[in-house]
Amino acid sequence: MIIVNLDVMLAKRKMKVSDLADKVGITLANISILKNGKAKAVRLETLDKICDVLDCQPGDILEYRK
Repeated sequence: MIIVNLDVMLAKRKMKVSDLADKVGITLANISILKNGKAKAVRLETLDKICDVLDCQPGDILEYRK
């Protein structure tokens, strides 16, 4: 199972979900789906933008658990 730790990075960067959505260029609804672990897939382009805005690595956001 892939766990999305977007809340952790947002808290570390003191950023709101709405600010991230604006800076990444996707809707607040889509960021919320990703943040809540409901997304079936994520585009690498979107992941790249999120990492750029949050100044982090993909592994800081995504975690694999058995």
